[in-house]
Amino acid sequence: MDIGIKENIIALVSLNRDVSSASAPIFYVESEEKQEETALLIAKITMGMVHDLRNGVYAIVRH
Repeated sequence: MDIGIKENIIALVSLNRDVSSASAPIFYVESEEKQEETALLIAKITMGMVHDLRNGVYAIVRH
């Protein structure tokens, strides 16, 4: 039996504090380097994948 969160957005990592979400937590960071590092660490912890939305936001998604 496979129980867990699947096929969902796990988190967002954003440079822009105007980004909002009703369902996923958002991690606001101050630099692109910190954004990449934070997104990769969250992806490792949650076994998700990082997707660059090319608008200053990374989405961590569990497929």
